[in-house]
Order: sequence, then C-alpha cells, then structure tokens
Amino acid sequence: MKDSRLILFLSFLMICCATLAQPRLRFPEMYVGAHAGVMTSTMIFKPIIQGTNLPNVLINPNGGLVFRYAGHKVCAIQIELNYMQRGWKEVLENVNYSRQLDYLEIPLLMHLYFGGKRVRGFLNLGPQIGYCIHDAAIGTPNPQYKYQYSDIQKPFDWGLAGGLGIYYRHEKVGLFQIEARGNYSFGSIFNNRKTDHFQFANAVNVSINFAYMWQIRIK
Repeated sequence: MKDSRLILFLSFLMICCATLAQPRLRFPEMYVGAHAGVMTSTMIFKPIIQGTNLPNVLINPNGGLVFRYAGHKVCAIQIELNYMQRGWKEVLENVNYSRQLDYLEIPLLMHLYFGGKRVRGFLNLGPQIGYCIHDAAIGTPNPQYKYQYSDIQKPFDWGLAGGLGIYYRHEKVGLFQIEARGNYSFGSIFNNRKTDHFQFANAVNVSINFAYMWQIRIK
C-alpha cells in the first residue's frame, strides 16, 4: 500500500517537474476530443486462480473524453474521463466464467511529443483513479473455489497508465491519433488484510485507441 502511494506521488511530481522544466510556447495549444478502442483485460490474483492465465483475457470496448493543454515545448498535460470494461476470464475443462467490471476512470498524464509540425510521436505517462460502477458475472464458475465470486469489496481503484502513439494534425481539420496503452492497478478489488484470502487482486489492461481532437484557439 505504501509503495503504491509513493509511486503515484512520484508520478505526479514527475509530471509537474517535466512540464515546468520545458520552454514555454508563445501561443499555447489546447485540444478537446474523444477516443474509442478495444481493450484486453485480466486480473493478477495471489493466491493464483487456475484458468486465468494467458490467453484467457476479456476483450471489450472502451472510450472517453480527452482534454490536452500544451503550454511548453515538447511537453503537455492531458486529462481524460474514460469508461473502461475490466475483469477476468476463467477457462478450464468444466469451467467457462467471466467477470465484467465497468469503471469510470480519470487519468492525469504527462504528454511528451516529438517530431514535425503535422506528424508527431508521443509518450503518455501518469497516475489514474477509477471507480467501479457495475459488476456482472457470466457463465459457469469453478465449484472448487468461492472467494473470487463474491461481490467487489473495494470499488475505488488507483494505478498507473502509460502509452505510445502517433498523431497527425491539421490546422483546419483537427488531430487524428492512434495509441497503444497499458494500465496497471495498485488497488485490489477484494479485501487484502492478513486475515483475508487474497493478498492482492489487481487489474492489468492493454488497449488500442483511436482519437479525434480539435484545437481550441486561444487568442
């Protein structure tokens, strides 16, 4: 728990320091837009649950809203409001079970970009928080286990997000972007005290997203 909070604090500090260290733009750039894509999701359990290892992953859509402010060269701040479908899948001989957890998520990202005026590569990195708004179970559970089939005990989540991508921007048309992103959650969905069954139950997600953004002119 303490290590997770330290990592999140250092990530936020890194965003602030990296942004302030860059030369300021004469005319700041501001973008708003939306993104959508496909995400693979699974959970890391300890003790390990049989049947949840790769390639047994959930594949679900995701999407959200994006706001980006670039006041410095090479570096910008990006905040999002996302809808994510996380969860896990168990596949064994007589078991075919999946658990879908719907989250509202807010990442705060450092956006580092490089390249020319129109085509640029970029790196996104920073902390995220989320809250589970819906929990659904589908299929046949494993009769030998019971702990992972209980209700979610800790709906609040926090973690780290990082992505690589490329975008094309046009002054009149807007900005078109593709990004590959990974998310790791430090928050366990089940209680993980010494007297509880699980030491941790954390989500791992990988997604491919397409985004369109348009520039807000700052006069």
